[in-house]
Amino acid sequence: MSKGTPALIGWLALASAVLILVVASLVTVLAPGDADENGNWPGVFWRSLLRTLDPGTMGGDTGTAPFLALMLMATVGGIFIVSALIGVLTTGLEAKITELRKGRSMIVERDHTVVLGWSDQVFTVVAQLAEANQSRRRSCVAILADHDKVDMEDAIKTRMPDVGSTRVVCRRGNPLKVADLELISLGTARSIVVVAPPVEDPDTHVIKVLLSLGARTWGQRRPHVVAPVSKTANLPAARLAGGPTAHVVDADDIAIRLIVQSHRQSGLSSVFTELLDFAGNEFYLVSEPAVVGMTYGEALLTYELGIPGGLRHADGRVSVNPPQDTVVEPGDQLIVLAEDDLLIRLARERPPIVQEAITAATPRPPAPGRTLMMGWNNRAPKIISLLDSFVQRGSVLDVAALCDDPRPAFEELRNLTNLTIGFTACDPTDRTRLEALDVGSYQNVIALSDDSFDPQHADARTLVTLLHLRDLEERLGDPYSIVSEINDDANREVAQVTKVDDFVVSAKLISLLLTQLSESRYLYDVFVDLLDPSGSELYLKPAGDYLRPGTPANFATVIESARRRGETALGYRRGASFREPPSYGMVLNPDKGAALTLSAEDQVIVLAED
Repeated sequence: MSKGTPALIGWLALASAVLILVVASLVTVLAPGDADENGNWPGVFWRSLLRTLDPGTMGGDTGTAPFLALMLMATVGGIFIVSALIGVLTTGLEAKITELRKGRSMIVERDHTVVLGWSDQVFTVVAQLAEANQSRRRSCVAILADHDKVDMEDAIKTRMPDVGSTRVVCRRGNPLKVADLELISLGTARSIVVVAPPVEDPDTHVIKVLLSLGARTWGQRRPHVVAPVSKTANLPAARLAGGPTAHVVDADDIAIRLIVQSHRQSGLSSVFTELLDFAGNEFYLVSEPAVVGMTYGEALLTYELGIPGGLRHADGRVSVNPPQDTVVEPGDQLIVLAEDDLLIRLARERPPIVQEAITAATPRPPAPGRTLMMGWNNRAPKIISLLDSFVQRGSVLDVAALCDDPRPAFEELRNLTNLTIGFTACDPTDRTRLEALDVGSYQNVIALSDDSFDPQHADARTLVTLLHLRDLEERLGDPYSIVSEINDDANREVAQVTKVDDFVVSAKLISLLLTQLSESRYLYDVFVDLLDPSGSELYLKPAGDYLRPGTPANFATVIESARRRGETALGYRRGASFREPPSYGMVLNPDKGAALTLSAEDQVIVLAED
């Protein structure tokens, strides 16, 4: 009986059977007359069984004394033995339900997405996967983390009450243990997303998870893995641990590149968020035999609801905004911007081009600029180094931060070719010190999150700095753009009152990128190319460079105008709605044939080399 519920059930069931058999046999021997009236031994056996299960059944018994005594014995035995059996069954069932609620049972799923680990990034990943799978009738996201299963499910229901047709299954286990990984059926998964935990050294945890996945025995089918590292120095080790099927994202590098690019192109972070968010337009890889033999420029107006932005060649190379005369070869895939892959279809006829609305290209010579960096963190040296490769020679960057002069401590700051760096010891939240910096003399301001404070306190300090900067800007007449780094996306929503041009929420952007890669691993090269200073990048350029302001046209005309400049137009942005959430005036992948009139305050979103 010490072996647990199964043993107890077996012994009590056996004792009940013995009691019923003995009573039925004794009735047949000691009270044969009563046995004949009740159907002999089989009938007595049945009546004894009923009396053991329900003592009330004995209330209407009649017969000889031996018969009644034996029925009483069966009833009394049933009260003790069968009742104990029912109690054990109830206890065992409750114990099994409790065990299942602990999340230690193996799931039975196929073609599902696995999320390993638990942090605030999980909510963004699950929400995006649910959005991406809306066109699928049935989809599943399986989460394995060393947290209580019920608590994880309650948190997901609270943060995301509607996930559509996607089922979210939680299991409790340590992703570092190979045995626990089997709970979520890795062998049948479509992809695996590793989430960095909120600990002091998250990269070590991520690398250990990648090693655990590598130690598992895989069959012929091995899902691709996506994982982030927060420090560039850990990237080689993580990629070695992950193996050839893993895509390791350098979160630090992505955030740095986006901050630098947004500094140069006001509103760029909103464009990247739209491209990474499944709720809007995103990139898809499309094999289209109908465009084989065409040039890239000819293919730009091929689709009715989609815009090509580049090519993925048969050998795996990615070309974003390739030369317009590049021929689409067999095996090449188009990188198409669309709202959903189901909406990508060829146009029956090309929309008309309004030739008289197209303006001639008027290139503007680049000029040196002045940038003010408010605050300091461990990403600042790399931001400055990358910024040096973008700006013109003679540009100036002044740092105002609550720290010692960082210039002697970092080699990156001593090998610059285009930037001249100045430093002022200053608390960015001090209004008096900000006014003394002559902020109006700068074209761009970068507000960094201070790593010396916890994320929430750092965001609070950033918000105070932004309020001061915006108030100064309004007094000076809107002379500069502001790019701000925020840790928590919830704080970004609060900070919208400061009317900052760009908010870079690196944690959310990395979560969005991980989700994109879990659905299509080859998009990693596309986004890396977009953030690389060499080649083509995203730009928001004045609409007057493409269309005559106030002249009626359509977006197909904008695409043609950009094509003549060697660029790819992806959308436009209304200047009047520049700071109005949620779209901030941005329209990606618009209807190519619909009437469109752009003003001088509007911008065109293009892929271009400069």
